[in-house]
Amino acid sequence: MEEVKKRVLSMLQPTGTFTLGNYFGAIKNFIPLQDEYECVYAMADLHAITVRQEPAALRQNVMKSYALTLACGIDLEKSILFLQSQVHEHAELAWILNCYTQFGELSRMTQFKDKSAKHADNVNAGLFTYPVLMAADILLYQADYVPIGADQKQHLELTRNIAERFNTLYSPTFKVPDPLIPKTGARIMSLQEPTKKMSKSDPNVNSFVSLLDDTDTVIRKFKRAVTDSEACVRFAEGKDGINNLMGIYSCATGKTYEEIEKEFEGKGYGDFKLAVGEVVADTLKPIQEKYNQIITDKAYLEACFADNAMKAERIARKTVSKVMKKVGYIINK
Repeated sequence: MEEVKKRVLSMLQPTGTFTLGNYFGAIKNFIPLQDEYECVYAMADLHAITVRQEPAALRQNVMKSYALTLACGIDLEKSILFLQSQVHEHAELAWILNCYTQFGELSRMTQFKDKSAKHADNVNAGLFTYPVLMAADILLYQADYVPIGADQKQHLELTRNIAERFNTLYSPTFKVPDPLIPKTGARIMSLQEPTKKMSKSDPNVNSFVSLLDDTDTVIRKFKRAVTDSEACVRFAEGKDGINNLMGIYSCATGKTYEEIEKEFEGKGYGDFKLAVGEVVADTLKPIQEKYNQIITDKAYLEACFADNAMKAERIARKTVSKVMKKVGYIINK
């Protein structure tokens, strides 16, 4: 009898070209998961509009993000990769779960406080209830595991609380998901402010490396990266810039920090920055080549969207039907 694989669910925000942080911190880790788990991945385009989006730009970013995810190695023979907005069950379940989530729980979400401060002119209800939609995303697919970083622990905890609350009220309905902490990968920081996470929305373009940056741009950005005055390549407290560059070099080469320190013993920061830039550019080249092939084939992308939305909806519909019956709604036969 074939062993049933556990299911993993993860979604990516398609609001701009993915950065090196998105790749080393998340996408690269998705690739090996495909052989061990049943993987369901999506572009979280419903989440994207909590911040005002220009419609044409949003459409373009969704297409680019999807094509880039494929170019990075997501295999549609092994995984589902769909657009969240094409599976209406996400919005349906989110509404129901809103009614099983307490106002106080959402008020304590640190991401709401951070985003409200950043977008003070548009503190909308969607921004406030965003974590409930995130819970619906996960619970719809009865996910066993959710790959998360440190900044998402609070959201997963809320998801678990909502699932347990609903299960207690109505009998077991949702699988209570566990976090999946990646074996490899790193929290990649800004090249200009290495105490802050690398972000594609940073107004300073030198602070992040886009997966579509050409070789010259990548090397130039690393040459401008903030370091310190010690001029010694070693991992230590207070050396945030160098620690970040060492983390990136380690992700790209597989070398340990000890091996990196030995390799650059007696060399200055200039040599090290150039080496990091070159190895990152080499890492990105095959991804960019594959992306350039995929993004020009609109018919192929649209076929992928339709096929994968259908696969996702088959799973999602089962969950929503079960939830609606338990709540007391009359279901059409």
